[in-house]
Amino acid sequence: MVKRKTNKKANSKGSQAIVIFWLVFVIVIICVFMANASTIQKNFNLFKTRITAPVGSEEDLLADEEDTVETLVLEQQQQPQRSTPEQPTTPPAPVEPPKPQTPEPQRPATPPTQPQTQQQTQPPTPPAQTRDRAIYFTNIGSDGQILHSRVTRRITVSDSPMQDSLNALLAGPSAEEVGRGIINLIPQNTRVISATVRGNTAYINFSEDFLFNTFGVEGYVAQLRQIVWTVTEFQNVRDVQILIEGRRIDYLGEGIWIGSPISRQSF
Repeated sequence: MVKRKTNKKANSKGSQAIVIFWLVFVIVIICVFMANASTIQKNFNLFKTRITAPVGSEEDLLADEEDTVETLVLEQQQQPQRSTPEQPTTPPAPVEPPKPQTPEPQRPATPPTQPQTQQQTQPPTPPAQTRDRAIYFTNIGSDGQILHSRVTRRITVSDSPMQDSLNALLAGPSAEEVGRGIINLIPQNTRVISATVRGNTAYINFSEDFLFNTFGVEGYVAQLRQIVWTVTEFQNVRDVQILIEGRRIDYLGEGIWIGSPISRQSF
């Protein structure tokens, strides 16, 4: 009797353990099923579609599966990742405010130059006008007599023709004229300071060199005659007043009067 009771107890305990095992197994299966319900549902739908789909559509189903897999991968990649704590950055250096700039004075804009359509050629310079003027030198004759000798010079026209004629006279005779015995008895280095006309009288202002003639009285007379005859070639001049450095003096050399105007008739 004791053995039977013991066997019954052992059998009851074994049956309880089996029931608990299957109960736990069913619970685990249910939990796994619930955890993968969406996947099981997708697989079931895919299996159902493959069975019911016409022939030739399996490739489309495979493509859909690949798209589904790619979508899942992208979703996992787009999940926010834990960001590493940023290192504290040093505060930026203070920026100095810009210094006020003084405005520069605006320069007037130069107008644009117009392009030259044609090359502008300057008209040729007209030749200077000249005029023949008579001047007087000295010629010593075969008998030793001192005579005046008239020559012609082509002189450029200017506002002071009288002074130009006197400068040509002071320049002396040419080599050809010297060969014919023509000389100049006006002292060397003599300069004409000015030459003006008042009424019919020409006022000729010479430098001090005009006072020194090495040929004596005849030389002084000859140099005065060269001046008077050259100046009175101008039609509006009748006589000549000699000035030395702007001053009027009475005598030239040894008693030759020049304190008043001298004409051709004075010789």
